[in-house]
Amino acid sequence: MIIGGQGIRARKLRTFLSMISLFMGVLAVVTVQAGAEIAQRAMLSDVELQQGKDGTRVMYVPDTGASIIEDAMRGRTDAVASLGMNAIIGEPGVRPVNEGGMSFENAGRGPRGGDMWCDERGCYPMEQKGPEKPAGQAIEVRMQALTGDVRSFRPFRPVTGQWLDFGSAPSLAPRIVLNREAAKGFRMYQVPAEMSVQGATAHMTPQIVGVIDDGGYEPTAYIRIDELRSWLPSGTAQAADPYRGGGGLQLMMSPGTDDLEQTLKAKLAGTGLKAEQLQSNVINSRARMLEELAIMRWIFLGMAALVLLIGVAGILNVGLATVGERVEEFALRRAVGTSRMLLAGIVLSETLLTGLLTAGAAIGVGVVGLKVGSQIIGGKYPSLQGIEFPWQAGVAGVIAGLVAGILGGLIPAVRAARIPIATVMRA
Repeated sequence: MIIGGQGIRARKLRTFLSMISLFMGVLAVVTVQAGAEIAQRAMLSDVELQQGKDGTRVMYVPDTGASIIEDAMRGRTDAVASLGMNAIIGEPGVRPVNEGGMSFENAGRGPRGGDMWCDERGCYPMEQKGPEKPAGQAIEVRMQALTGDVRSFRPFRPVTGQWLDFGSAPSLAPRIVLNREAAKGFRMYQVPAEMSVQGATAHMTPQIVGVIDDGGYEPTAYIRIDELRSWLPSGTAQAADPYRGGGGLQLMMSPGTDDLEQTLKAKLAGTGLKAEQLQSNVINSRARMLEELAIMRWIFLGMAALVLLIGVAGILNVGLATVGERVEEFALRRAVGTSRMLLAGIVLSETLLTGLLTAGAAIGVGVVGLKVGSQIIGGKYPSLQGIEFPWQAGVAGVIAGLVAGILGGLIPAVRAARIPIATVMRA
């Protein structure tokens, strides 16, 4: 290794030129590996926000079992139920600017959300009942009423303000937390602080306490179910707008809560619900996504390997030229007792050191590039904020540099080892 380092130092320009050809190949490998790891983290993070963490058991319960579920969930941290319905915040008796709870980019385009209703057989136009409501300053959001802190299952990213406090007494002015899409609507429109939910005994005055990123694309608001029940009695859960997905509950349970699930199914069956209405499933998005990412990773690693081969060819070319210039030196070493194996090791050590130096440079560029990139585009993509350089990419870069050094130096090393001792006599 010492002799190899001396050889590199004696031929700085030639070593630098060989590193340039290898640098792009190693950087390609580092980029592909880092990109795959970052994409995996970002995709899994978004899936957990929208669907829940892997291993979470999910069960959908019709609205007729709402009171049983809410009573069973009270005070539990290993299971959370959410009641979904639509709510309108703003002027009463008017048509919301995003009728149907659509995103604000699509508001006013195409048929309004209230013109259709859907069931398991398809979607159908709704019959108009009475005169059409006038357009006004109101926003329609998807309301999720929670029995507890759902963040243990869906790790929402905080944006501003605070999350719902389930440890305090319920308030008659319901506290709500908006997602980013709903918050966008409140920035775009000035609406009164009045909220109406179908089936409620009166309109409510909500308190917006925070904004989170839930990975969703429709305006959504989160509320404590006990605060909603002050205005929406449990017996009227089925009155939530059935045409827009109201009334039913989604139950999320941690692994190891089989006893809770069986107890709930037994109680719900006693209310007349059929077994097929109480099916549960386990979230397992990671395995499917990892398989898809693995396929894409191998495809791009194959392309990076082709670029790496160009760098290997450059090292091979420089190595063969160097061995041709050092024939007399190697012959003299052989004459004074240097073994063929050691002579090959001297040549191979030069290419290995070159590969390691190139790998270090490529990894350094990757670290700096990722840091700069996350600062530039981190505002657009929250999952990329504060992301660190994955150690797997650094390991891949070192391995790529070593492999390139071995492949590029193997033939010159063999040729150097086969130089006859008699060559020194001709010199």
